[in-house]
Amino acid sequence: MLAYPACFILVLLCQHPGPATSGAPKELVGNLGGSVTFPLKLPGIQIDTIVWTFNTTPLVTIEPKMPDRQANVIVTHSHNKERVKFLQGNYSLKLSKLSKNDSGDYRMVIYSSSLKDSFSQEYRLRVYEHLSKPKVTMGLQSNENGTCLTNLTCFMDQGGEDVTYSWESLGQAANESHNGSILPISWRLGERDTIFICVVRNPISSNSSNPIFAWKLCEGAAADSESFMILASLGVLLLIIAFALMPFLLIMQREKRKESIEERKGMDTHQEIPNYHPPSGETPVYDTITCVDKTIPEENPEKTLYFSVQIPQKMEEPHSTPISPDTPTLFTYEIVN
Repeated sequence: MLAYPACFILVLLCQHPGPATSGAPKELVGNLGGSVTFPLKLPGIQIDTIVWTFNTTPLVTIEPKMPDRQANVIVTHSHNKERVKFLQGNYSLKLSKLSKNDSGDYRMVIYSSSLKDSFSQEYRLRVYEHLSKPKVTMGLQSNENGTCLTNLTCFMDQGGEDVTYSWESLGQAANESHNGSILPISWRLGERDTIFICVVRNPISSNSSNPIFAWKLCEGAAADSESFMILASLGVLLLIIAFALMPFLLIMQREKRKESIEERKGMDTHQEIPNYHPPSGETPVYDTITCVDKTIPEENPEKTLYFSVQIPQKMEEPHSTPISPDTPTLFTYEIVN
């Protein structure tokens, strides 16, 4: 393979008028590190030269084999020599070891002495990388009466060019799908669990996120609801216990009142009679008699003796002789029948 000077290629391109294009550019996609082939269908005429350009920069010049010469391929940049190949027979360009910088517009121009004007074909190449697993973040969460409201956002760390996002919701009555990177969700405690999966796609690959369970996503709502239910249950239980104990408390209070009243009556009945202490020098006429037997016997008029005791009043005489304690006191008794 001979290497022509770059100036020869530029002179060759300038010798011909503007090429006639074959229509809209053909869209091609390639994966990062892979290869792509630019299809070429040669017309059934004698071809003098084929020139490939990338974004107006000469890439490759081909001189097909003719009876009087061998085929020649001229690569403008040396770092492309290992990456450029042509399919035998139609000279379709195969470009390998693709990088992101290979994305752009390509043009193929055919020059022939049999054609009045040159013929060209345009291509548009987009190089993509295989998508990795997307990530999902949760926005602000609102828990109202056991209902969890939030937004899920799906995103890519790298390779986000021309990526489309969609969501699949599994576990509902009918599986649903949603387009876009943001998914608003509403899940109520007690409902059937729902699984959310984010799916990302680009022209060469697709991938999906780890499944996200609604019950785990809304653990806060479940915890709040459970706490509310527990507190409500405890409140109801305490009310039931209070109503159940109310009659017993009333009965106990009534019994205490009865005991208090009886104690007061007992204190009034058993008050002690104060002892009478006669003045000095007087002999008490009576003493306290304790009756052991509280049973009062029936009276027998024939056998009952009645005594009448007269206590003379003490008269102090100025000149009377004091009575000695040893002097007997006279009492008058009268038999009463």
